[in-house]
Amino acid sequence: MKLIFVGPQGSGKGTQAKKIAEKFGLCHISSGDMLREVVDGRLQVTGGLAEEVKKCIEKGKLVSDDLIVKILKERILSKDCEKGFILDGFPRTARQAEMLEGISNIDKVFEIAISDEESVRRISGRRGCEKCGAIFNINTSPKPVVERVCDVCGGELTQRKDDNEDALRERLKIYHDETEGILKMYDSVKINGEQSIEEVGGDILRALG
Repeated sequence: MKLIFVGPQGSGKGTQAKKIAEKFGLCHISSGDMLREVVDGRLQVTGGLAEEVKKCIEKGKLVSDDLIVKILKERILSKDCEKGFILDGFPRTARQAEMLEGISNIDKVFEIAISDEESVRRISGRRGCEKCGAIFNINTSPKPVVERVCDVCGGELTQRKDDNEDALRERLKIYHDETEGILKMYDSVKINGEQSIEEVGGDILRALG
């Protein structure tokens, strides 16, 4: 089973990808996490790919599509992906989708859809602990017991600078512009992401048959 989960920030696609991957023994591959694992050595890759990624990050450059696809190809051929995989956060563009076709067929794409207003509400309420890294949300859940105080360690909860509404709406515009082209290329299923986590998961399982 080879799946792609797409959705705007706050849609819960990562949560659903993780749950479905665990249920079916699939490999959950987040492109951002994959690159971080390459940099810190948790994911071993060949041919100097790790050094190329490190150089890009050190120079503040985006990792090229070619490099991401080379690493992804090694990742999906690894032993723990024998039963299949779920891609979370990749492809982001039509070009990336075309490159992906060159290394693997995809069975189904799930679009976890929420309105722009709901995305802004969820993400603008996100707060992170500067001390232990725990994540809370003042608009949804889990809400901190005491405002601006971490339930876990008592550290200060802060909002990321790029989680403000203007920045979020700009990212949403880019997401919509890029994603429309991707969805046209695949057999995609649209899921209402504004339901509960359990209801969204149930819809995905029914679509998988």
